[in-house]
Amino acid sequence: MLVLTRKCNQSIRIGSNVVIKLLETTSGHAKIGIDAPIEIPVHREEIYEKIQEENKASLVTKNLKPHMLKQLFIGTK
Repeated sequence: MLVLTRKCNQSIRIGSNVVIKLLETTSGHAKIGIDAPIEIPVHREEIYEKIQEENKASLVTKNLKPHMLKQLFIGTK
């Protein structure tokens, strides 16, 4: 994991098309802005995990075999 320190209004660039900017810090909270192309999904971690759970549940209801699920979700929790 890369750990960076940023001051307000400083940015981090990921590749050539994703920019993360520190907008504000207050009481131990950081407000960030993310500028990314529309085809790159950006979610809070808890939303991403919920989407993954719902996708898995949807596949299970379609009677997929367990080994098929493992192949579809390699690298997820």
